[in-house]
Amino acid sequence: MNNSYKELIKLAIDNLKNSYAPYSKFNVSAAVLADSGKIYTGVNAENAAYPATMCAERSAIFHAVSCGERSFTAIAIVGGHDYQIKDYCAPCGVCRQVMREFSDPKEMRVILAKSTDDYREFTLEELLPESFGPEDLSKE
Repeated sequence: MNNSYKELIKLAIDNLKNSYAPYSKFNVSAAVLADSGKIYTGVNAENAAYPATMCAERSAIFHAVSCGERSFTAIAIVGGHDYQIKDYCAPCGVCRQVMREFSDPKEMRVILAKSTDDYREFTLEELLPESFGPEDLSKE
């Protein structure tokens, strides 16, 4: 395993305690690796008005974007009920589309982890085939 991926998973696991999920009790944390080599974390933050809830993956990516990052190579995601990681936690469709905005789907690695030793790795293209991205809006 790439050592930076192991670090991503560890940071996501360590940050899970900051998740705010009083309604679903499903806590999620993510750590995203920018092309610059910097890592940014995020957690899900629920809201009593459910549509206002923010997923951990988008939280991490938007945190990085607010710091000037525009391109990512990997993201580690962990989650489970009541802060307990018992299974792999896959990103929702909206989060997959946000990842697509800021990465090459053939190169972006999405790591779903239970621990630093128990994980599954996918390309974003595998999770979001035939995707629509910024280049599709180019004028010709």
